[in-house]
Amino acid sequence: MMSERWLSEKVWRGLGRAARVIGQKTDAYRPSDIADPLLPANRYLQLPASFSRPRIGAARAGGGGEAFWEGVFDAAYTRPGDYLVRADGGIWFIAVQSPMQVPLCVQALRRLSFARPSGPVSAGANSYGGVARGTASAVLTNWPAAMATPAARGQIELATATTLPQAVWSVLLPPLEWLALLPGDTMTDDLGRAGVVDVAEYTERGWRLVVRQSAS
Repeated sequence: MMSERWLSEKVWRGLGRAARVIGQKTDAYRPSDIADPLLPANRYLQLPASFSRPRIGAARAGGGGEAFWEGVFDAAYTRPGDYLVRADGGIWFIAVQSPMQVPLCVQALRRLSFARPSGPVSAGANSYGGVARGTASAVLTNWPAAMATPAARGQIELATATTLPQAVWSVLLPPLEWLALLPGDTMTDDLGRAGVVDVAEYTERGWRLVVRQSAS
């Protein structure tokens, strides 16, 4: 009887052959610590890859909307949590890589950093509830992520708008248990916006955060 692993590799090798025809040169990175996962030391593979909008069911299951894409590449070498950086600069991370299935990826248009305040100070000392930003320690630095708002403002609008009213953001990060994000962690993005994590949930598709915007 053919094993699931053998069948999966056959499917993924087939995706790799298709990617050689329709894909672009893509670098694969595997995060190793809290620093920027796209550092050169984390690059472990180059392969052709293509990305397309997923089937409706795959996109809607578990939410996430426009952030999810199906990846066409040889997934025999990759695993959930890896980043894929296409030659044109597009960035995705692998959210789900189920046996005998097309990998489900998340497009990451923002770069986010997170910090953890070291302790409380007097109430009202800052805009988000009694901890000093200057005493915070780094949790993640410069991580590509998906970011949107519940009001249906997607990543593209957020990527170009710098004067949105105070917002609550939905953030998706790779499915790596060791990231260990917590409510109360502070967030900044590559446009200089700041927020505080209200909810941090680890799911089979990755970390899902609810972040409330605060003063920078």
